[in-house]
Amino acid sequence: MEGPSSRAATRDEPLAPAAGTTSAGGGGADISRDTKTHFRVCRFIMETGVKLGMRSVPVATACVLYHNFFKRVSICAYEPYLVAMSCVYLAGKVEEQHLRTRDIINVSHRYFNSGSAPLECDKEFWDLRDSLVQCELLILRQLNFHVSFEHPHKYLLHYLLSVKSLVNRHAWCRCPVAETSWALLRDCYHGAICIRHTPQHIAIATLYLALNSYGVELPVGEKPWWQVLCEDVTKEDIDSVISDLLQLYDMEAKCI
Repeated sequence: MEGPSSRAATRDEPLAPAAGTTSAGGGGADISRDTKTHFRVCRFIMETGVKLGMRSVPVATACVLYHNFFKRVSICAYEPYLVAMSCVYLAGKVEEQHLRTRDIINVSHRYFNSGSAPLECDKEFWDLRDSLVQCELLILRQLNFHVSFEHPHKYLLHYLLSVKSLVNRHAWCRCPVAETSWALLRDCYHGAICIRHTPQHIAIATLYLALNSYGVELPVGEKPWWQVLCEDVTKEDIDSVISDLLQLYDMEAKCI
């Protein structure tokens, strides 16, 4: 896997595409190939975020920025890993967890060159830093400066607290429903699920899947529990999110 190019990601001089990617709209095989690339790049964002000590919401914002950017442009036109680095940098500003460009560059460099020493402050470093900053401006322009997003995290936290009060305390302690729900939510950001569905529906669907995975049943009332928590969600909405997530897991197996 190649690292990010040091050239600026501009319309006048687009970056070379990552190896194995093709233009969007070129057929099912091309779309699948692009989807795999996006999956790998979002994994890079998440692993980089962990090494940089980022909180979960800034990492989620970086992934949404990335997906929204490539929803508008072809993956052939820009180097996805450079875009990802700029999304991490921009997300840190948006979510008030500011990161130094040097740290982002060095962590990314170590990601592609395991065990290597930090980059020297030479021409290569400064070219890459300039590319990262220019790419950030490009992302802002492409997204019309709409870079603040509502995430499912606060909804999932609320839903978990509500459901926990309805379940037997011992049954709840035996089953890691909360941990599984958070893991499922994190996985949603590997693909376009995070921009294709509303935050409330994603939160409900991940909780629904976690509960079903452990066979945890909730008391039956006049309405299904998910409609009590979120009035506008339907079983079809839940099934749609879960279907997209399962397709993502199926594709992950092919990416390994």
